[in-house]
Amino acid sequence: MTVNEETALKIAESLLQINAIKLNLQKPYTWASGWKSPIYCDNRITISFPKIRNYIRQQFVKIIAEEFGDVDVIAGVATGGIPHGILVAQDLGLPFAYVRGASKGHGLTNRVEGIIESGQRVIIIEDLISSGGSGLSAVNAVSELGANVKGLLAIFSYGFKIADDKFEDASCRVFALSDYNHLLSQAITDNYIREEDVDILKKWRENPEKWTGK
Repeated sequence: MTVNEETALKIAESLLQINAIKLNLQKPYTWASGWKSPIYCDNRITISFPKIRNYIRQQFVKIIAEEFGDVDVIAGVATGGIPHGILVAQDLGLPFAYVRGASKGHGLTNRVEGIIESGQRVIIIEDLISSGGSGLSAVNAVSELGANVKGLLAIFSYGFKIADDKFEDASCRVFALSDYNHLLSQAITDNYIREEDVDILKKWRENPEKWTGK
């Protein structure tokens, strides 16, 4: 996973400013994966802040231009990746599609909504990478259509090895605008967290599957 230092700190600062980052060491959050966590990153609220969502769009477009060149379709991962994916597709003048978490249970039972054809070059937009499950599932769903997934871009990544390994095994390049280490650094600078809390947050990061907060 690749992260740009300057962009990572600016995104981290923005997420902290709009309270997209929730910290609760006393009452940990429970993720969809079942993991307990002292931190919750709600990137969905970034769409309510024009300057921040525009910066995210600009950085995604820059990465695509510099790292991937010509692509045919932008695909967002439901639900958090959809609005940012649409903004990127609109900026680039490209078709947009989105990938459901699971096939629709009625009608056409689609997993991918929109048109993605065999052989097309696709960039997938995700709002957050934790264990990597949802992003990799989207990559597989698009690949099953015969498309060529060039890479996955995310606003934020926790940087877990389990996610890095999944994407490496799938030969999928991943870029995140910010990550956990830069977030902690910026949070300390902004006095968002206390120095004494850093050790707890770092220990959680080392083994989130077994962390209980006790």
